[in-house]
Amino acid sequence: MTPSQPSTSPDAVRVLVPVGMLGGGFPPATIDRGIALGADIIAVDGGSTDSGPHYLGTATAKTARGAVARDLRNILFAAKTAGIPVVVGSCGTSGTDAGVEWVHDIAAEIAAEVGIVLEVSRIYSEQSASQLEPLLVAGRIRPLAPARPLTAETLRSCRHIVGLMGHEPIADALAGGADLVLSGRATDTALIAALPLLRGLPAGPTWHAAKIAECGGLCTTNPRTGGVLLTIDDLGFTVEPLDADSACTPTSVAAHMMYENADPFRMREPAGTLDTRDATYTAIDDRRVRVEGSRFEPADVYTIKLEGSAAVGYQTIIISGIRDPDILAHIDEWCDRIINHIDQNAPETLGLAAADYDVQIRRYGHDAVLGAAEPEADRPPREVGIVFIATATDQATATQLAKFANPFLLHAPLEGQHTLPSFAFLGSPAEIERGPIHQFVLQHAVDVTTPQELFRTVDTKVGQ
Repeated sequence: MTPSQPSTSPDAVRVLVPVGMLGGGFPPATIDRGIALGADIIAVDGGSTDSGPHYLGTATAKTARGAVARDLRNILFAAKTAGIPVVVGSCGTSGTDAGVEWVHDIAAEIAAEVGIVLEVSRIYSEQSASQLEPLLVAGRIRPLAPARPLTAETLRSCRHIVGLMGHEPIADALAGGADLVLSGRATDTALIAALPLLRGLPAGPTWHAAKIAECGGLCTTNPRTGGVLLTIDDLGFTVEPLDADSACTPTSVAAHMMYENADPFRMREPAGTLDTRDATYTAIDDRRVRVEGSRFEPADVYTIKLEGSAAVGYQTIIISGIRDPDILAHIDEWCDRIINHIDQNAPETLGLAAADYDVQIRRYGHDAVLGAAEPEADRPPREVGIVFIATATDQATATQLAKFANPFLLHAPLEGQHTLPSFAFLGSPAEIERGPIHQFVLQHAVDVTTPQELFRTVDTKVGQ
C-alpha cells in the first residue's frame, strides 16, 4: 500500500455508518452498496443530547417508534443476510435502561416478522445515586469544566443517570458472537471504533475515523443522501459516501473534527485523547478521502463521563402572535410591563412566594435566539411570536400563573395607550401545559478500575 491510497489489506476493517441517528432515515440501497463494498459491521448511533435533558429525565425517546423500526428493519435483514454484526449506541435517545429495552423490543418484533434469528447483547449504562455515592466519597468523581464539585444531594436529585461507555464493553459483546449489540449511553465514536480496535488496528486512525463518521453523511457534500463507509488500516483510513450523488472532500472530512468539539484537533475519549494535529487529508478521487497521521494518547486513568437529569419544576406556556406596529416598536417596554405586573400582583392574588415561581417571555422573530447578543435589536420587527413561560413547583401553579397572564397577553396596551390592542393566541385553550421540566446537572467524570466496571451485559436471542 502506498500513502494516500485505500488499503487492500485483509486486515483492514470496513465500518458502514448508514445515518447519523437511528430513525433519521436513509435510502435502503445505500446499505446494500456498503455491504457490496465489503462492510464488516454496521454501526449506528441511537441517541443524542441535542434536544435537551427531558429525554434522559423521563427515560423516553425523541424519535418516532415507526421511524426507528423502519431503519432497523432495513439494517437488520441486510446485515443478517451478509453475516455481519450491527451495533446501536445510546439506545432510546439517552441510553437509559428503558431505552435499551425499547430498541430491543423493536428488534425482536422485526426479527420475528422477517424470519431471522439474532444473538443480542444488551449493555446497560444506567447508574444509581447509591452506586455512585461511595465513589464520590472515595474521591473518584471530579467535575469537568465549568461544573462545580459534585455533592451527594445533586446525585440524589437526578431522575436518571447514565455513564458514557467506551468501546470495550461493545468489543466484548462482538467477541462473544453477538449479531446485534444494543448499548446504553456510549460515546458517539465508541460503537464505530469497537470492531477495528478489537481486531488490533491502531487507536489513532480508528478513533479519528470514528469521529469523522459519527454523524453518517454529515462529513459529505450531501448529508441527506445516506451514510458513509470507513476503511481503517494500520496507517490511516479512507472515507467514502454510500450514495453516488454525494462526495467526500478534504474540507468536508476535516471540518467534522470541529463538530461538537471544543478543540478542532483533540478529542477526549474514556481511554485517552485523539490528536489530529499532524493528520493529512488527501482526495483519492472526486468522492473519497484518505486520512493519515492521527495519533492517540492513552490516559493515565480510565474515566467515564456521567450525565444526569433532574426535575426542576413544571411549566405552562402561552403563545401569542403580535403584528401591531406600535407594540412592536416598543416590544421591550411592553414585555417588561407584563412581567412587572405579574411580579407585583400574582404573589398576593395566587398566594405565592417569590421563590415559588418564575415567569419569562421569549420573543420569536425579534431576539428569542440570541437574546442580548441580537445585532438588530434596535430594528422593530414586523411580526413576533410571544412565548410566555411560567415555571413553578407544581403544574397547577404554573397553569394558574399562565391564566393570570392571559388577559395581558391578549390585550395589554403600552403605557399611555387608551385603546386596547388585540393579539392572536395560537389556539384555545391558550395555556399549554408542558409537564415536568428537567435540567442537566452532571458534568463530571468518574475514575474506574476497568472499562467495564459501571456496565452490565445481558445476552439473549430473538427471532424464530
